[in-house]
Amino acid sequence: MPIRVLIVDDSAVVRKALSVGLSRFADIEVVGTAMDPYVARDKIIELRPDVLTLDVEMPRMDGLAFLERLMQHYPIPVIIVSSLAPKQSEAAVRALSLGAVNVVPKPGTQYSVPDVERHLVAAVRAAARATLRKRDSPPVATAPAPRQHLGLLHMTDRIVAIGASTGGTGAIEAVLRRFPADAPGIVIAQHMPAGFTASFAQRLDQQCAITVREARDGEIITPGLALVAPGNRHLLVQRSGARWIARVKDGPLVHYQRPSVDVLFNSVAKAAGRTAIGVILTGMGEDGARGLLAMREAGGWTVAQDEQSSVVFGMPRAAIELGAAHEVCALRDIGDLILAMLAPGRATPLASASRAG
Repeated sequence: MPIRVLIVDDSAVVRKALSVGLSRFADIEVVGTAMDPYVARDKIIELRPDVLTLDVEMPRMDGLAFLERLMQHYPIPVIIVSSLAPKQSEAAVRALSLGAVNVVPKPGTQYSVPDVERHLVAAVRAAARATLRKRDSPPVATAPAPRQHLGLLHMTDRIVAIGASTGGTGAIEAVLRRFPADAPGIVIAQHMPAGFTASFAQRLDQQCAITVREARDGEIITPGLALVAPGNRHLLVQRSGARWIARVKDGPLVHYQRPSVDVLFNSVAKAAGRTAIGVILTGMGEDGARGLLAMREAGGWTVAQDEQSSVVFGMPRAAIELGAAHEVCALRDIGDLILAMLAPGRATPLASASRAG
């Protein structure tokens, strides 16, 4: 059965472009379009789509208000299709925190129609596999940041690498919110198009005790700092004496992705070895699985998100099947599990986490 898609956008031009682009693929069927959330509401009931694409700025009701109500009463995988204007980009990242599973750019000066098609088709296929739950209560990411400090642990010699894709923005926030301000340096590869990662990093910075920003080439990775790979660029880690250096580079797509989690994890395995912690979170595909295995084989400690808490259990499953993860646990426990591994005298992971090999 093809994936049934409903397109919601106030622009007739965009509705037409997205419809034509998606209809080129045999496994996707555009079952309808809507110019605003009120029309969309009726068509969702009538057509029962598998996936919804949604603009964030529309007449009568904005996309964020509609999305929040939708996730509370009728959860459906939603892909935000947004322009790259700063205000729209920030709204798109806000939509991810409200339950949207992915964000893709609209056709424009930076992204051609074929570029958008590539992003959108991949997002639709991933969204169709997403596991959603009603948002009756605040998501796990709203848990308060801890007050304890890790300063006595000399965090300059530790580094945490995190990789995620579909559903990963909320999962990354849930993990980072557990870290105190002096946590080890953190590097993050989240599959996201260029133009949105800066807003994503800014949101994390506002929500977390640590400092979070989009990575710049040559930047020193220090305790209390998390760097997010820029969209459409690979992020790597190099060692220079006693310092970690972030390298932001172009390069071929890896697992159809740039940034690639495998690229990041492999670089961390080489540069940091046993002083690194690797975390693979929700996402479709296999990116990051072999890189996490490289981290484990280099002596690092590795963890994968479990199936029950993953929006899409693709990347974690691939890592687990390779034997790359020391531990498999629920999203709500990952941040505290990492802190426990860093605690004085702690030589083994929390006993409550399930073993994975």
